[in-house]
Parts: sequence; C-alpha cells; structure tokens
Amino acid sequence: MDFSSAAGELYGVRPADFVATRKRLAREAKDGGDAALAKRIGALRRPTLSAWAVNLLSRSAAGELGRLLDVGTELRSAWGSGGGLRDIEQRRARLVASLVRTAGELAAEAGGALREQAVREVEDTLQAATVDEAVAEEVREGRLPQPRSHTGFVPAGFPMAPPEGGERAEPGPEEAPAEEERRRLERPERPKPEGRAKEKATVTRTSAARARRAETLRRRAEEAERKLAERADRAAEAKRAVQEASAEVGRLRHELDRAVADRDAASRRAERAEQNRARAQEAAREARTAAAEARRAADRDARHS
Repeated sequence: MDFSSAAGELYGVRPADFVATRKRLAREAKDGGDAALAKRIGALRRPTLSAWAVNLLSRSAAGELGRLLDVGTELRSAWGSGGGLRDIEQRRARLVASLVRTAGELAAEAGGALREQAVREVEDTLQAATVDEAVAEEVREGRLPQPRSHTGFVPAGFPMAPPEGGERAEPGPEEAPAEEERRRLERPERPKPEGRAKEKATVTRTSAARARRAETLRRRAEEAERKLAERADRAAEAKRAVQEASAEVGRLRHELDRAVADRDAASRRAERAEQNRARAQEAAREARTAAAEARRAADRDARHS
C-alpha cells in the first residue's frame, strides 16, 4: 500500500465512514512497518459533504468532468484573445449544470443527499475549477477535503462577448445625425484625464479590498469547516470507543457468567464426589467389621474342634 492508493480509497468512502477507514488504513501501514505512511494517512482530513460529492464525480463521471476541465482550459486561453468566448461560456454553463445534477444523484445513491448549501458549494467548486488550474487539478484527483471557490478577477483587458444577435447595426445615412445627437445627449460627460485616473484608482482599491475581504471570509469559512470536521471526527472516535468498551463489557460479562456456571458445576461435582467418598468410607468400615467378625467366628470354631 502506498499513499496514493490509500488516499484514493479513503476519499472514495462516505464521510460517515471516513474516520473508521482512515484508522484502518493507518493501522495497516503501521503494521506493515511504515510509520511515516501511517502518519501521513492519519493527517488526511475528512471531506465535507459537498467536497465528497465532487470527489464522486472524478470516480463515476470522469468523462463529463474531464470535458468541463477542458472547457476551462479553453476559457483561460481565450482570456488573451477573446475568441469564441460566448460559445465557451455556454458550454461551460451546460456542463456545470449537468455535473451538479449528477453529483446530487451520485451522493443520494451513496446515502448522502445534498442540501441546498452543499449544492451551491458543488457548483462553486466546479466553476472555480474552470478558472483556476490548481483547483482543476484537485478536482481531477478526487481528493478534495473542502469545497473551492474563485475569488479572483478576469485579467485586465478581458474582451466582452457581443450581445445576443451579433454586432450592433450601424444607423443609415438619413438617421445618422439624429442618432448621433441622441447618443451624444445620452452619453455621460467624460471626466478629465486626472479624474479618470482617480476613478480608476478608486475602483482598483475597492476591487482589491473586496477581493481581500472575500478571501478572508473564505479562509474563515474553511477554518470553521475544518474545526467542525475535526470535532465530528473526535465525536465519531469517542462514539466508537464507547461502542468498543460496551462490547468489551458484554464479553467480560459473558465470560463471568460462564465462569460462575463452571464454578457451580464444579461445586456440584465436588459435592457428589464427597458423598461418594463418604459412602465408600462407610462401606469400607462395614467390610472391616464383617471381616473381623468372620475372623472371630473362625477362631471360635477352631477352638471348639
């Protein structure tokens, strides 16, 4: 057994069975003389329900998941050129929706139905995998302990896709002046260059602050989830210890009952043996008495003859 195969097996079981499976695998590694592997296995964290559902996709829907991750590669490549973005986005949306449904079905079949929050986390993780290559690799491996989300931004200069129906039609010659005037009146006054620079700096600072805040909240949520999982692990281990202790108490009580029954049986056998010994002693006395009387009678007969 190596770490990869152990982790693969461990993250394929239900979260409810994770702790017991981890303990078994760590014990097998330790019994095999690999204490370092046992320690690495013991350090693996139990996945949340949503992370487990995404892990199920890598095992039972690898083909469709691979197509989504390939679309993510196309999307990241298109950031620089802007070519085919609308088609990529549409394919990504369809695949994400399909995989979210599949994850829910797989989880339900395995005995872990997803609630609304977990469904959102599955969707966020799949979306993040199309944007972040590192997340994509985690999703592909199928060993996620926590859901993932993307808090970054599209690179600067990212071209927007044209609206539905293609490019805007140019006005005809006869309507161009009126149309141009209407647009001029509707167009807000452009700020001065220095104003634009300040506005851009303000937007940049605001975006950066929001990104930092989102990242902080994400880390706090992951930390809370990790602590919750650890507490659940400890509770499961305590419950298992209680069950093992109860089983041991039951076994000892059974052995005690059997020992008491054996003692009672032995006591009865000893009592019968004592009774037999007493009867044997009485018979021996009677035999000795009879023998003595027989000798005396023989002596008397000898004297008279």
